[in-house]
This record gives sequence, C-alpha cells and structure tokens, in this order.
Amino acid sequence: MGVPCVRVPVTDGEATRQRLAETDAIDDGYDITAEDGVLYVPVTDPAEVPDTFEVVEFDAPVREGQTMPADELGFAPSYERLGDLVIIDEDDPERARAIADAIMASDLPVEGVLNRASKIKGTERVRDWAVLAGDTTEVLHREYGCSFELDLAEVYFSPRLATERHRVVEQVSEGERAFDMFAGVGPFVVPFAKRGATCVGTDINERAVEYLRANVERNGVPDRVTAICGDVREVASDYEGWADRIVMNLPHSAGEFLETAVELAGDDCTIHYYDIQPDTDPFGPGERAIRAAAEPEYAVSIETHRTVRSYAPGEHNVVVDARLRR
Repeated sequence: MGVPCVRVPVTDGEATRQRLAETDAIDDGYDITAEDGVLYVPVTDPAEVPDTFEVVEFDAPVREGQTMPADELGFAPSYERLGDLVIIDEDDPERARAIADAIMASDLPVEGVLNRASKIKGTERVRDWAVLAGDTTEVLHREYGCSFELDLAEVYFSPRLATERHRVVEQVSEGERAFDMFAGVGPFVVPFAKRGATCVGTDINERAVEYLRANVERNGVPDRVTAICGDVREVASDYEGWADRIVMNLPHSAGEFLETAVELAGDDCTIHYYDIQPDTDPFGPGERAIRAAAEPEYAVSIETHRTVRSYAPGEHNVVVDARLRR
C-alpha cells in the first residue's frame, strides 16, 4: 500500500531529512528507502510539505517492530504532532480516550495527548484543551531551524502554518525592517531576525509576548527583535513609515488594521495579508481592502495570492502579498 513520500535524489537526502524533521513532518512508522539513486522519505501530511518538494505515493516498508496507533485501534486516527505532544480533534470522549491510549501505547516519541475542547475564542485567540495523557499543555516546538516554547492553553499557535511561514521567511533579506502586527510567540519574527532582519512584534496577549521574548533569547536574536505587548494601533505612531515588510496574520479581522499597516509602511513595503473568504471570491475582498486603505498615497501591486488551507466547507484561509510603493 502506497504512503505519501517526499522523493529526492539520494545526494540531497540528508538535507531533506533534516528539513522535514524540523517540522515533525516525517512519518516514523515507515522506513526511509533508497531505490535507483532516489530517496523516499515518508511524511505524515502531504499538505504540510513545502512546495519545493515532490510528494509521491510509494510502497515504503513499515518500520520493523514499530508499533503505531493504528495497530491498537484497527483504524488510522487523525492527529498532529507539536514537539513531544500529539493534538487530536474528537467530539466523542470515548473515541478520544481510545485514540490517546493507543498513541501512548505506540512507539511514537511523545509525552502527552491533547484534545481540542473548544473553538478559538476571545481577543487573545486561545482555546480550551482536554489533557488526555501527560500533565501539561506547554511544549517546545522546532520549525525550520528555530525553536519555540509555548503553552497552547495560553497562546495561539498552529503547526499547520509552518509551510506558509517558511514561504514568507524565504523572501526576507538581510537588513530589512519587518513588523509583525500580531506576533504571538514569534514564528515569523524569530526566523526573520535569523535571516538578518530588524524586527518589531506586537501582540495583545501578555503571555504570548513573554514567550516571544524567551524565544528571541532561545534563538540567539535578542539584538534584532523588539517585542511589545499591546494593541498595535496604539504603538504604530512610534514606527510611522518604518517597515519594509508587514505581516498581518489575523484572518478574521485583519481588515480592521489596514489603516495602521499603511501608517507603518515605508516607501517600498510588502504586506502579507491573511484572510478568511468563501471559495466564490477568495482574494477579491482582501485585494480591494488593501487598495482602499493604501491608494492613492501608494501604488499597489499584488505580488502573490494563494490559498493557505481549507478553513471550513466553502471557506478558505488565504493570503495576499501586496507591494506598496509610495
């Protein structure tokens, strides 16, 4: 039976393995296999693999002696890995308990299992969790060479966005000035800073900013990141015309902050604007909102627009990359 695998030349194998391991994308239940000069690396979720890799179906052998959750359950459960925690999303408590028990009984290198117990709520974008195994909601997550400490019960963080974050990070040049208006624990500003950018990150969640400051230290970039707790609209005047790049990852309400983004923008600035829209017109509302806020002071060009992921039936989480030139 075929499983999704990244296919690369053997000569690129180790670099590829390391890059996929940084995002916990490798499926430990199958062996990495070399065949005719090509390496096949099993992955857990093809949607989370960077677009630069080719994903194919390949009959990878099951790792000998490796016990997986499906061996206990008789079906393959859906779950996400975040550091040494596993996240599931089950409404049935009995099914959730069975999956958690099977995960902990397997050979997966995990320390706990969490089940989503509510939707994201409030201005601080947190949710409730049921701790089914282990004793904590705090975790150390590694992503593309950066490490992030966070507590899922106190901050917003999605491992599913790792590929999208990396897409943006790869556009950053040394010497840039980047502003993340809703920075969270730092998954944008920390890798920006590691590429040589000077960064400012704001967030209304005090605990998120505490983790952001800790993660800046952890990743060795304290001289390149300023972390501010508060509403970005209240501090924007201190950075008027400052930014070469702005991240607006607040999909349900980023439009309310576009005037502030324009205030922050320098003479030539790229804005990464995240939105939730129906599939009938996923990009139009965001593009029109950016133009309405920035023109005629700026000439606006849409550099990229793409679907990040499916959000709900008929709705998508999308991004519009817009360049503003004064």
